[in-house]
Amino acid sequence: MTERPERPERPEPTEDVDVLVVGTGFGGLAAVHRLRTDHPRLTIRVIERAAGPGGVWRDNDYPGAACDVPTSLYSLSFADNPEWSHTYGRQHEIRRYLEAVARDHADVIRYNCPLTAAAWDDDTAHWIAETGLGTIRARHLVAASGALSEPGVPDLPGSDRFGGTMFHTARWRHDHDLTGRHVAIVGTGASAVQVVPEIVDRVAHLTVFQRTPAWVVPRMDRTIGPVERGAYRTLPISHTLVRRLTYLYREAYVVMMARRPRLLPVATALAKAHLRRQVRDRGLRRRLTPDYTIGCKRMLLTNKWFPALQRDNVTLTGAISRLADGAAIDADGTEHPVDTVIFATGFTPTTPPIARILRGRDGRTLAEDWAGSPSAYRGVSVHGFPNLHLMYGPNTNLGHSSIVLMLEPQAYYISAVLEHLRTQGRSVVEVTGDAQRRYAARMDGELAGTVWNSGGCSSWYMDSSGRNSVMWPTFTKDYRKMMSQFDPTDHLITGTGTGATAADITPSFPDTVGVVR
Repeated sequence: MTERPERPERPEPTEDVDVLVVGTGFGGLAAVHRLRTDHPRLTIRVIERAAGPGGVWRDNDYPGAACDVPTSLYSLSFADNPEWSHTYGRQHEIRRYLEAVARDHADVIRYNCPLTAAAWDDDTAHWIAETGLGTIRARHLVAASGALSEPGVPDLPGSDRFGGTMFHTARWRHDHDLTGRHVAIVGTGASAVQVVPEIVDRVAHLTVFQRTPAWVVPRMDRTIGPVERGAYRTLPISHTLVRRLTYLYREAYVVMMARRPRLLPVATALAKAHLRRQVRDRGLRRRLTPDYTIGCKRMLLTNKWFPALQRDNVTLTGAISRLADGAAIDADGTEHPVDTVIFATGFTPTTPPIARILRGRDGRTLAEDWAGSPSAYRGVSVHGFPNLHLMYGPNTNLGHSSIVLMLEPQAYYISAVLEHLRTQGRSVVEVTGDAQRRYAARMDGELAGTVWNSGGCSSWYMDSSGRNSVMWPTFTKDYRKMMSQFDPTDHLITGTGTGATAADITPSFPDTVGVVR
């Protein structure tokens, strides 16, 4: 048994609340809206490390940043947005949308307030959270910091001798003018295919370091004109209909990716036709053709990537191996003169930074508990961490549709958990270890035959143990159905609470997609 470390003396809390929500992206805003709607008597505090809301859409403001999920599915159900200018949203529009949603909760949000540590205190049945603005004691902690919050930057030999400018796409240096520079782009994933076409005309030369090519399909984007937007405003049912049709269309992707992988050659044919149409040179086409099954890694939606790679001032080379003074060296040892290195290398979803600062009942951090392979019951609850509720937790990412469709059911589920505690007069809930293990085994079994596990690629979906701890294996409607009910038999429910009162409100499950349940 792990010896429980002695807890240090803690200062008196600057604030005592029922619920502390960490983060103001889609997840945090969905959670605070649902909890304030269903539980108006609860005291809620939301903290955000940055100066404003938006999460990943605040941080990723690189040139060309946009969403690859249709905008009709990229609104919270309680804050529909008929004003999108395109069928695929641009970063600045999504950020403005989230800022508007956050304004409705400005009275409970503290910005520039990072969470630096949080520990469960068994004696008081509270989370003791250390923040940039003091100590907060909370009965419940909602961790909504997001799975894509920590940039993944490779530790390249020679970085200390490079002498130039280096940054990640999620930490874009707007003060660094790329005009006339020799720039290296490391990576050929979702952010790279958006950045490269936007900067290629400005730089003197662009060297793209590709470790593995990606499958690319056409981006069916169009402008949404004022007449159409006006129709959505004056006749909301029309926008609901578009949302419903788009939802059904995107759900069909699951059939190919998870249920009937033998249908994937249809998508492969589309991607190969797109490549042949845009790249005439056979040698370049071979270098841009993946050797794994389409869908194993994230499919990229773009019409600009292949044309940009064929510009006279662009060199496509292999993986980067190291840096030197004023140069980047590829895997073949070829030296490429560069003065700026931009890492388009994604994030670290299987090792989220918040996991390193959350300590459970036995004093271990969530990262120590997970040991490189995250697991959570329904993606929300972890044994040994009472009254901790994750948003966008393990095995809740999607390869086909909008993460908003997963986050809102999670917010409802957390609300339902709190409602159960209230009606039972209890204060502490913790998933059992057995229930969590059974759920993880179910996820592993359902993912085994999917393209993400068996498609022959190496992706960020797989954790350090070789387990897929990121993806949800089936339809979003199945997750929504599961999250519509709280199962007390899978939990340890203890402590004493205030009990039920007639003035409280019973949560109602939201219709997040406009489809019949």
